[in-house]
Amino acid sequence: MPQPDPIAFIRDGHGWIGEGAVERGDFAGADAYAAARSWWDALRAQAMHEGRETGPVAFGSFPFDPASPAGAVLLIPSRVVRVDGAAPRLGSAPLPEAEVAEGSMSPEAYMTGVARIAAAIGRGELDKAVLARDVVIRPAAAVDPGTLLDGLLAAHPAASVFAVDGLLGASPETLVTVHDGTVTARVLAGTIAPGEGARLAASAKDQREHELAARSVLEALAPHVEGLEAEGPFLLDLPHLTHLATDVTGRIVDGSDVLALVEALHPTAAVAGTPTAAAMRWIRELEPADRGRYAGPVGWMDAAGNGEWAIALRAAQARPDGSWLAFAGAGIMADSDPAAELAETDLKLRPILEAFDAG
Repeated sequence: MPQPDPIAFIRDGHGWIGEGAVERGDFAGADAYAAARSWWDALRAQAMHEGRETGPVAFGSFPFDPASPAGAVLLIPSRVVRVDGAAPRLGSAPLPEAEVAEGSMSPEAYMTGVARIAAAIGRGELDKAVLARDVVIRPAAAVDPGTLLDGLLAAHPAASVFAVDGLLGASPETLVTVHDGTVTARVLAGTIAPGEGARLAASAKDQREHELAARSVLEALAPHVEGLEAEGPFLLDLPHLTHLATDVTGRIVDGSDVLALVEALHPTAAVAGTPTAAAMRWIRELEPADRGRYAGPVGWMDAAGNGEWAIALRAAQARPDGSWLAFAGAGIMADSDPAAELAETDLKLRPILEAFDAG
């Protein structure tokens, strides 16, 4: 595994590890998806012209907000290794000690923001918004990303563990997968500590929040997919959290590839809110730190139009000064309790902080 910037996407023991990005595309602004698709189509066509038996595999990461200076990136490694079963050990050095510092939004400011959004929902301005806050992870020395990935894979075997352009994490939420025309997605909204699933299932607030998230996915897929079926909500128990989850399946009918579906789906109500435009206005007003690629799509795709994309949650982004920036958010409804929503962000930060051993 090349250092210091590995490329990987593995879920349930299956996925890809890449070596050495030989092609890189950077895209920004409202037309980032269209530009990325054109770039990718040209490279696929070149591979076919050269008579390769199989086309390239690309790894990508897109920002949460199209206006983000982080921009989007697609990487094509010089070599990819398919993982089917246990992933190889990737790290070569132990993790250094790390401490956590408050980010750009204090806990008090976060609770004030929750109250403001809840009041706006009560006035009928929107139905839901997701408010996120950031923390800064400061390791005492340089971090071996392979070692960080090893820890995430061991602690979160059912999650999508990824590393793309310095963004590393273990997301529980699959945005969309495509395999031979079959589409699947997993929607998560509604969160509680492990062992409290019965209370989550009985929560009217969380059930409403989840219904909005699931509906946003079904409505986005409907123009492209037939035979849509939704199974849920059900309780999904993970090592650190329990979520309400819904699984969605269907068949592509309009020839869309996975990247077209990623564009159609993002941002879902699970990470932005609904209506989207109103939720984004509140996010931009209240969140002092740009989310970058947190809560944006991250995944891989192949030349046949297949691929798997997650939402970049439970993640951290490497920064030039050696620190890492991590975010966590909570879905705000009219009856949200600010202290409870703050506590939910603490729960959601635990997986990535524990991966750095920075509890």
